[in-house]
Amino acid sequence: MNIKALIVDDQGMVRAGLRMLLDVEPDIEVVAEAGTGIEAVASAARYRPDVILMDIRMPELDGLEATRRIFAADEDAKVLVLTTFNHDDLVYEALRAGASGFVLKDEPPEQLVAAVRTIAAGDALLSPSVTRSLIAHFTKDRREPRPAALDTLTSRELDVFRLIAAGLSNAEIGRELFISDTTVKTHVTRLLRKLQVRDRAQAIVMAYHHHIFETR
Repeated sequence: MNIKALIVDDQGMVRAGLRMLLDVEPDIEVVAEAGTGIEAVASAARYRPDVILMDIRMPELDGLEATRRIFAADEDAKVLVLTTFNHDDLVYEALRAGASGFVLKDEPPEQLVAAVRTIAAGDALLSPSVTRSLIAHFTKDRREPRPAALDTLTSRELDVFRLIAAGLSNAEIGRELFISDTTVKTHVTRLLRKLQVRDRAQAIVMAYHHHIFETR
């Protein structure tokens, strides 16, 4: 089954480049393009893509507000934010808006393709540079009260949560804890349900917003 992708960017050459990159993949199909945030909202509603590649800086309606409107209409939408800006506030606002991933445009093409597949599979993705930026942003922020949901987590779920917050993938978590990928997925599913968050990206936001795990 093909992954249906919507490309949103105000630069036509960027959209064309992304389409060429994705269309050669046997499991990915670009079903539409949008040059503004307003077009993105309309295209998301019309084509119901599996993954929306969303630029941040756009005329008429920026990517952050477009993401908010898309999620208001479809809470199951999956947005992968693309930007040339590695700014703390953009990372934070994109994740708070509901984005499942955040990738810088200057990363290698194969990483972008892998990111689309990761988001389509229901996982969240943050590049290492973005994770470091997020940590730096929240360690300067004031400490928030500890969420009561943390008390419902088992010790193993807390271990998994800590590694998710550090930006590790399921495979990396499995190697770190010496457990199978299937077991990791089970722990992640239970963890997200107990924390009442939609995906790993939202869990990471919670972890750093509340300073759940001390970072150096």
